[in-house]
Parts: sequence; C-alpha cells; structure tokens
Amino acid sequence: MESIDTELAARIRNDIMLGTYSEGERLSEVQLCKVYNVSRTPVRLALRLLEREGVIRRSEGRGYFVHSPTLADIMQAVQVRGHLESLAARLMAQAPDRARHLPGMARAIETIDGLLEIGKLDDAVIRRAQAANTVFHTAILAACGNDYVGFTCTQISHLPMLAVGSMVFDRTVRDSPEQLERGLFRLRLGNAQHQVIYEAIEKGDPVRAEGMMREHAHTMIEYIQTFERRDESLTVADLVAYSAIATNATENRGE
Repeated sequence: MESIDTELAARIRNDIMLGTYSEGERLSEVQLCKVYNVSRTPVRLALRLLEREGVIRRSEGRGYFVHSPTLADIMQAVQVRGHLESLAARLMAQAPDRARHLPGMARAIETIDGLLEIGKLDDAVIRRAQAANTVFHTAILAACGNDYVGFTCTQISHLPMLAVGSMVFDRTVRDSPEQLERGLFRLRLGNAQHQVIYEAIEKGDPVRAEGMMREHAHTMIEYIQTFERRDESLTVADLVAYSAIATNATENRGE
C-alpha cells in the first residue's frame, strides 16, 4: 500500500496535470491541507517529492509554485524511455538467466491475443490489456541486469504516458466501427512487436531485440504527434486522458 504522502503527491500531481492548478500558481502547505483534508506532515513530504520530480518548484519566499510539464517535455521523456527500454531488451537478450523470465512475457502476449479476439475496447478490456502490457515491459526491465535502467524509468514514470507499460488509444475508438478497428489494429500491431521482441530475446539476439523494442517504443511518439496534428490545442490534460494508466481514475480514458 502507498504511504499517505505518496498517495497525496499522486493526487496533487494529477490535479496539476489536469489543469486544476495553473502554471506558476503558488501552492502553500496551509492551502493544500484544507483542499485535501490532511495534516501538515504528509503535505510537506508530498511537496518535497513533487519538487524532486520537477512538477513544482520552491519559491524564493515560503511555499512552492506550479511547474507543469509541457508537451515538449513529455515528448523528450518518451524518447528517453524508449532508448532505455531498447537497451534493456538488448541486455536481457544477452543475460544467461533470461529463460526464467520468458514464461511471464509469453502469458502477457497470449492475454492480449485473447483480448483481441473479443473484438471490443471497453474499460474492462483496456484495463486487462494495460495489465498484460505492464507485465511484459516490467519483465524486461527486471531481467536486463542493469538496475539503473529501471531506476531511471521510475524517475520519469509520473509523467503522462511514461509509466512502464503505458498504452495509448485514441479516445474516439468507441465512436464508430472504423475507429474501433483502428484501435484494435494498433493493439494487434503492438502485440506482434511483443512477439518479435520475445523471440529475439529467447534466441539471444540482442541486435534484433533492441531494434524492435526501439520501433515499438517509437509508436508512442507517433500517437502523440497524431493527436497534435488533429488538434493544435492539445494539452497535457489531454495526454492524461489518452493514457490507459489513468483509466481507473477518471472518465473517458483510453490506452
């Protein structure tokens, strides 16, 4: 279970991402105690955590001010995560004990294949696909043998679309059969890439594993760019809404 301060930090962070607090707005401990109905200690600890993440900055006087990440920040972070996961896939393919991690990855692929056969993308399907995707990607980070890869991914995981295993779907997948099919196609393509990565790691082919993981990770950037082209007013809050990691928190979620 999360500690009170960690849970509080997540609530404040989410509110910042959704625009509840404006860029540059001052945040005080007293104010946040009232808003979230908590004592000063968890607020103080939560603010320190958010400061380390760069979501808020300490003011010259007392208190903090909001420093919300921009779309450019998120795009850069997605690129970093893609390179880290590509490195992790390469290292796992070279790891002598990689075989013991493969069954979990195989089950994750099978789970997503089974969900594709259902032929719909409702909340239940999306949550299960998200869970399986997280298992697949977490296994690679855990088995790569370099703790700093996973550690660095964790440092940026608070950003929209940056949690390990995050998936992105256009929110219009439920608007028409055509949009649904496009969403299913993306999921199908992503899982086909999972299969190639899995086979490369199983065979001990680090070059193939790294290359396919890089291509797989790049699809996240392509999705963001697609959304930007469609709507020039795209905000960080929109990215939160596109991210499956937020499905359990609010309405109209997608992966």
